[in-house]
Amino acid sequence: MSSADLKKNREILFSKFPPGQVPEAAGDLERLEEVDIEPKFERRSLGVAYDLQNHTLKELDEHLIDKGYHLDNTLMSKLTRALIYYVEDTQLHNLGAPEKRLKRSSQEAYVHAWEQRPHGDHDDTPPEWREYK
Repeated sequence: MSSADLKKNREILFSKFPPGQVPEAAGDLERLEEVDIEPKFERRSLGVAYDLQNHTLKELDEHLIDKGYHLDNTLMSKLTRALIYYVEDTQLHNLGAPEKRLKRSSQEAYVHAWEQRPHGDHDDTPPEWREYK
């Protein structure tokens, strides 16, 4: 994953009521380190830019909710937020995952695994029991 994949530009939408949340929320988020804020008053939103290794949208949203701000709760906003939370969480999880070591050919890995497993006509039953009648 390249560092460009970790740079996020998102938009946080606010509900209509109470009015005037955007400038206050912008001031609140500007106090956080490594978050760039762009108020969009006409859309009742904040543009936020951050690095995924420092912040997530969920963290920023929860920070605002804890401070008493009301985010837009239309179905589309909720679905969009849920998808972004999932994608960012998955990216962070994958950052911690070890690199996969692949063999030269994928067949080589399967052949090696197959050789290690009992297969074919192998039967653990002793020969004298197989003939028992």
